[in-house]
Formats: sequence, C-alpha cells, structure tokens
Amino acid sequence: MSAKISRRDWLRRSSIAGAAASAGAAAAEPVGRPGWQGADRVRQIATNCEMCFWRCGVLADVRDGKVVKLQGNPDHPLTQGRLCARGNAGTQLLYDPDRLKRPMLRTGARGEGKFQEISWDQALDFLAARLNDLKRKYGAESVAFFPHGVAPAFFSTLMKAFGTPNSAEPAFSQCRGPREVGYALTFGRGLGSPEPVDLEETKLIVLIGSHIGENVFTSQVTAFGTALERGAKLIVVDPRFSVAASKADWWLPIRPGTDIALLLAWMNVLLAEGSYDKEYIAQYAQGLPELTAHVREFTPEWAEGITEIPAARIRETARAMAAARPAVALHPGRHATWYGDDTQRARAMAIVTALLGSWGRKGGIFLPTALNTGHTALPPFPKPARERADGAGTLYPLASEEQGLTLGLVRATLTAKPYPIKSWIVYGQNVLESLPQRQQTLKAMARLDLMVVVDVLPMEQANYADLVLPEATYLERYDPPAVVESARRPFVSVRQPACEPLYDSRPGWWIARELGRRLGLEAWFPWQTPEQHLDSIIRPLGIRARQIGARGAVAFDGRPYIEDRKPEDGPLFPTGSGKIELASPMLKQLGFDPLPRYRPVEDPPAGYFRLLYGRSPVHSFARSENNAWLDALMPENQVWINRDAARDLRLEEGDRVVLENQDGAASLPVLVRVTPGIRRDCVYMVHGFGHRSRALRRAYRRGASDTALMTRIAVDPIMGGTGMRVNFVRLRKAGEGA
Repeated sequence: MSAKISRRDWLRRSSIAGAAASAGAAAAEPVGRPGWQGADRVRQIATNCEMCFWRCGVLADVRDGKVVKLQGNPDHPLTQGRLCARGNAGTQLLYDPDRLKRPMLRTGARGEGKFQEISWDQALDFLAARLNDLKRKYGAESVAFFPHGVAPAFFSTLMKAFGTPNSAEPAFSQCRGPREVGYALTFGRGLGSPEPVDLEETKLIVLIGSHIGENVFTSQVTAFGTALERGAKLIVVDPRFSVAASKADWWLPIRPGTDIALLLAWMNVLLAEGSYDKEYIAQYAQGLPELTAHVREFTPEWAEGITEIPAARIRETARAMAAARPAVALHPGRHATWYGDDTQRARAMAIVTALLGSWGRKGGIFLPTALNTGHTALPPFPKPARERADGAGTLYPLASEEQGLTLGLVRATLTAKPYPIKSWIVYGQNVLESLPQRQQTLKAMARLDLMVVVDVLPMEQANYADLVLPEATYLERYDPPAVVESARRPFVSVRQPACEPLYDSRPGWWIARELGRRLGLEAWFPWQTPEQHLDSIIRPLGIRARQIGARGAVAFDGRPYIEDRKPEDGPLFPTGSGKIELASPMLKQLGFDPLPRYRPVEDPPAGYFRLLYGRSPVHSFARSENNAWLDALMPENQVWINRDAARDLRLEEGDRVVLENQDGAASLPVLVRVTPGIRRDCVYMVHGFGHRSRALRRAYRRGASDTALMTRIAVDPIMGGTGMRVNFVRLRKAGEGA
C-alpha cells in the first residue's frame, strides 16, 4: 500500500463513505394480486416492512382500502414468507390512535408540548422561509440534518441541494461504524447490511456479543437455527447467558471490555500451533511476520488473567475454529460501539477471520455482488461553503463524511465551533433515545433557532420542535427501493403503499419535493411520479416498476465466493496493496497502532455494576413500545442482575428498583430479574423503554431508558464512534432514598 494514499481515496475505495442519497420510490399505482382472507376477497400488496430496518418482505391484505392483515412474502429472497412479531404488528402502527395526524406549529415554550395545527401549505411555507432566512444570515451549513433509515433519502437529496454538508445518522457513530471501518482496513470493503455471514454452509459459528435470537432479523435467525439443526457448532462470547448462549457448545462469560485480549490469544494459538490457513494467507495476505511477532506474548495464560476465561478453554475454542476452517462464520456483530477501542476490536475479528481463510469462502463471510443499477440524472450538488462541523475527516480521520457523527453536530451546536449550527431537521430517528448524553442533547436543542421533527409518532423530541410534520407510515408511502448486494443472491425490493395515508400525513417524497419547490430546488426532483424514478434505477437490470411491484422483490445470481468472481467484480481485496492487510499501513500512516492491542477499560466503582444493554425480539429500538400488540407481549423491560449480587442487595425477583449512574442520573422504576445467567460485575436491560412523552399513552413511563443513564462515552479516535458501555449503575428499591 502506498504510504501516500489519502483517507478520501481510502473511504471511496472501501465503500465506508456510503452511497449518495437518492430519492427513489415504488410504482405510482401499487400493483396488487388477488387473495383471500377466510371467505372474503382481498387485494394483496407486496411491500417491505419497516418495523425494524431489516426490510423483510410483506404482503398486505387490503379490503375496502383498509389493511386487515400482514403476512410474509414468499417471493422475498431472504425472508421467504417469514415475518416476526414486529412485522405482524405493523397494522397496529398504521392504526395507532396516538399517531401524529397534522402539521403542528409550536405555541408554548420549547419542551412544553404546546402546538397549534396548521395546513401543509402553511407548514411548508413557514419552513422554507425560515431555512432561507438562516441561509442568508449564517450560511446553508448552519442547518444540520439527522436522518435514519431509508425514508429520509428524499430529504437527504434536498439538504445537499440546499448546500449543507452537515448530515449525521446514528447507524455510523452509535452502531455499525467501527465494524465497517475495521473490516475495510483489513479486506478493503465493509460488510454492509444484511451481514454477509454464510450461516447456510458454516460448520462453526462464533458470536461475540451478538444476540441472534433477541435482535430478531428474520432471515438471519432462520439461517442460524437451520445451521444448528444440521450440526454446526457454536461459540458464544458474552457476559450474559443470552438466547444464543443457551444453544452454544461453548459459552465464554467474558469480563466486559476484554474482547480484544481474547481475540489476540486466539491469534496466538492459531499462529503458534500452525493451524491457520497457510495457503490462503500466503496467497492473499500481507503482514504475517508483523502479526506473528505482535501476538507471540499474548498467550491464553496471559488472556486468562484479563478475560477470566480459562486458558484451556481459550485453546479449546481456537482449535475448534482451526478444525472447522474455512467454514467458520465469525459473525461481525451489528451494534459495535462499546468501549472506544471498537475499530481495533473489529480489526481483531477480521484478522481471525483471515487466519481461518474464511473471507470469501463457503461457510464463512461471502462477498457482495454488485448490481448494475441506474439513477436519475440530477444537477451537481453545490459545493458547501465550509467543511463539516462534526469532525468527520478532521478530528476523526476515518469517519464517514456521508453518514457523519451525530454527537459531533451536537457538540458544534453547543459550542458554535467551528461555526454556529442554528437548525436541526430530525427525520426518522429519536435523538433523545438514539444518542447518549441526553442532557447535552437537550441543552443543544435549547440553543436552536429552528428545530423540525418529521415523524410518525409523537416521541418526546417532538415537544422541543418548532414544527412537527406527520409522515405517513411505511404501509402508506413509497420509499427508495432496497438494493441489497450483500446477500448470497443480490436483490432489489420495493416499498409501495398498501393504503392511502391516514389523517393529514404525507409520504416523505412528497414532503421533500414540495419543500424543494418552495426553496427553488425543484431541479433535484425531475421525476413527476415515484414510478419514474424507480424505473430509472431498475431499468438497467432488465426489470420494470410494475414487475417488481407485483412480486415485491427480484433476485439475481450472485458470486459469493472467491472462485466465483469475475473481472467486472473488481479487485478481490480493494486495499492499497490489493491484499488482506493484517498489519494496516493506513493506521500506521495516521499514527494509530497498525495491529490491535488490548488496553484495559475502567472497572466499576465499589457498589456499582457495568450497564449492558441489548435488543428484544418483539421491540425495535424505541420505536415500537406504543404498539398495542407488542405492548401485550412485552409491556416493559427488566434489569437482569446476578442472583448472588441480588442476594447481597436484598433484592428479589419482581422488585422495582431505580438505577442511578456514576454521575447521579436516575432511571424510572424498573422490574428486577434475578438470574444466574449474568456475571456479578454487570447488569443488563433491553433498550428502548422509559418513554417520557405523555402523548404515547401506552408507552409513557413504562420501564426504564438505558440511554438516560449514558452520561459518559468513550470516543473511538479512529472513526469517532461513541462507546456507550462505559457507564456504571447502582440499584436501590423504588421509593427508598438515595
């Protein structure tokens, strides 16, 4: 790799920068198929789900304009007719009586939640005038955009056309960013979504803090279960006895924050015993001598004292991986922002994958297949007058400038450095639950001249907005098509409305286009109907809008393994050297460790526990707690505590406690779950509960928010991700004094 390669070139070549947002959608008139529900004739509309971001295939049964049932779409190449509890409950989002119904303009103090309903013309005229005023006074870059998911793509186009570089979503800096950067530094490309893990063909699965079975992604859970059923072995590294751990051949209840030490010890065993894939490494990798010297001292005995996993068990699991190679699926995980060393942890996982010869091999990690999609021709976006305000590319050299750093924009709003941020447009995310350091977020909101929230439900953040715009739900709108190249068989799937938008809600494409017209930016929306834009994307694939609308998804032959690749796929390893880079020249060039190194994390103070968190199979982030069906399945979360620790605190199953963190932040009361299935030094809770919006009548004050207890973060110096497992809590019975 040339020592002169620029970080911008690296970001572009490794796909970490992200694809430019475009405003795509499905057919203007959704294509239906005949169906039956009992003795009643229904029309079935194929679409994809957004109860989480996995976008499973759905068939909506529609009778007299009303969605009466959702079921899995058997034509979807990943989910093949399966749908989880969340997906089945989508009708309860559509018909939730608490939905945002009409545009609202704030009349009370910020945070007070007092609004008056206005028309869409009034709302968009008001917003266009305010945005133009801010642009004149402070520049377009004074407007920051906080998107999440696929629907905001239309608004992303609008914001770029408006001239602001400041867009940031939590998917990068609060979730997958370190993973993408770490694997790209090693193999030249990130992983994408869904994760390209070859569970169908694997002999051994390794999960490091990944809760398959609880973070339900339908296709992945199905493949996981199928793999175990046909005899694949399973190693689970987790301080908690998760659902996946209950299926494991080896459960390693690791001391939190020591995962890199375990991974280094696994490398030590593979190299010292010569059980790595020598032929694969010789052909495809560089940096083996440096890696061998680096890990020589990191023996299983060394790691035992750090991880609290017996050295014999470390050797046993390393040998199990060596015996199964290359068909070892070391799952890269999804939520990767833990302790601030997260890029290096991802690098360590990638290096173990390389030593096993599993990248691009059957049963390991398969390779993406590019689809020759098209696009709508748009004018060039104006060059922003100033660089980004969030530190992406400056403070944090390998941060994605496309996906941005959310807390960097919060910081810039608070400090007015490097320049003032005067407006936030929040679209598809709940910043009071997706971002740690809640009090900082609230202080930043208080400094804004303009805050706009585009949402489906009245989340707490809406109380702080000047303008609230009600978006149609995913069952009422067109969204950009999902172009999924990271599947074994790449595919395109479509989201199209199953019914007309209820109340006075509007789809995102309409909001963006109408606001763009008022801002004089209609040139970036040249299509007359969403069908036209969809057609421009899929036409080079030889399919048409009505064809994909009828089926919901169209799949293509993939080339998932090294032996399948063709010249048009480009370089096998698009790194600077064209090889797997075990020791990273890019990190060395930037002044970071070229090989992962374990550095201790802070231990809990006396009387405190490390706060861990995760997902539920029936809820999605903080999006679904107001859903009637899902509320019936899980109305609130619990805090897991080790039974010996509970006995010491005189806590019993079913008690309610308040969690108080090291800085005095306190939770709402939450139920105690006493279990031997968690280490004594940590507690665990499901993310997303503890809503503080009275307008969410089911979810209000149910359970506790883990985010409210995250007053501290550990920032990854390589890419700016915010490690959130660095907070400690103590427990006291609800109603008792501190």
